[in-house]
Order: sequence, then structure tokens, then C-alpha cells
Amino acid sequence: MSDNLAMAHLFENDCRSRAKPADRNVRPTWAILWAGFLLVAGVSAAAAQELTLRVDPSQTSAAFTLAGTGHTVHGTFNLKSGEIRFDPASGKASGEIVFDASSGETGNQSRDRKMHKDVLQSQRYPEITFRPDRAEGSLARQGESTLQVHGLFGIHGSDHELTVPAQVTLSADKWNATARFVIPYVAWGMRNPSVLFLKVGDTVDIELRCAGGIAGAGSP
Repeated sequence: MSDNLAMAHLFENDCRSRAKPADRNVRPTWAILWAGFLLVAGVSAAAAQELTLRVDPSQTSAAFTLAGTGHTVHGTFNLKSGEIRFDPASGKASGEIVFDASSGETGNQSRDRKMHKDVLQSQRYPEITFRPDRAEGSLARQGESTLQVHGLFGIHGSDHELTVPAQVTLSADKWNATARFVIPYVAWGMRNPSVLFLKVGDTVDIELRCAGGIAGAGSP
């Protein structure tokens, strides 16, 4: 931005040198406008800079809810790693969030063994991933925003297109987001674990909470 100010001063000085003697004491209006334009352009460019959102495992969780006949199963997965890059100007996104499939637990060891062996097959497919490619909506540099984040959700060895509504909050150097969506796990090739009178649904509700630090847009 200092280069923009220097350019504005050069234009102003050139205008003064070319002005008639009677006009040299008058500050050229167009030079002031030009300086203002350069300043606004510099600020806009900084605001549109790509953001790198680092995902902190200690502040991130994926909770799931599986409804059934007479009971509801609740569980969680642990984050392995994650980083998302987002360009507010174009809406393009990249990066990946990776959860450890084998970390899934519901508080019941017998049920968890069945989940890992018969449903997730987590020894064979050890990761659950989300790779965003674009987001629709306006991202506020400070405060809350609502975005529709599109990407590929990877589970059980296959990728599936998914659009996730996300509530995102940014501050100077931190961010957090909450997303709720439904995974049709049976339609995606996984087994329904229902047995006898213990029946569960063919879809599972996911609540994803992410948080971490920001690089870019003025952050080191």
C-alpha cells in the first residue's frame, strides 16, 4: 500500500509542475481522487486475500446421532488433521479435513466393535474426509457468516458430493464453524446394523464443530 501512496504523490507533483503559475497553489482535485482510489484498491486487495484456516484437533469434533426404534445412538469421531484454503473473492476452496474412522465410539464397547467391523470397516477404511472445492455466500472478515460449502465427503472407500450449510465466525486470527448435515450411509454402500427388535435408521445426523487459527489476510 505504501507503493500506492508513492505513486499518488508522483502524480500530484507532476500535476503541480505542469500547472500554470496561477494554479500552482491549488491542490489538484483529480490527484486527491487518484490517491483515494489507490488506497481503496489496496485495502480491497488485502481483504480479498486467500485465507488459510488451520483446524485444531483440540477444538474440533464430529458428533453423530443414529435414530432407532425406542433408542437413539450418540457417538463421536476424533480429528486427525485439517487445513482449508479459501479465496473470498472467487469462492474457491481447497484443502482437507481428516477424521480417524477407528476413533468412532458410542460408549458401548460391543456396539462399537460391531460398528467398526460391520458398518465402517475401519481397519480397511481408516479415514473419513471432507475436501471442499467451493463455497457460496459472503464471508464477513469479522463476525458471523453463513456459507454453503460444496465438496467431496470420503467414507468407506468412496467419495460423495455433498453441500454443507456452515455457520462461520472469524476474528483477527481465529475462526470457528458449525455444520449440520445428514449422511445416507446405507445408500452409500454401508450396512444397516439393525438386529431383531433393535432397529436403526438408514441415515445418520452429523454435527461438525471446527476451530483454529487463521493465516493470510494480514495474519503472519
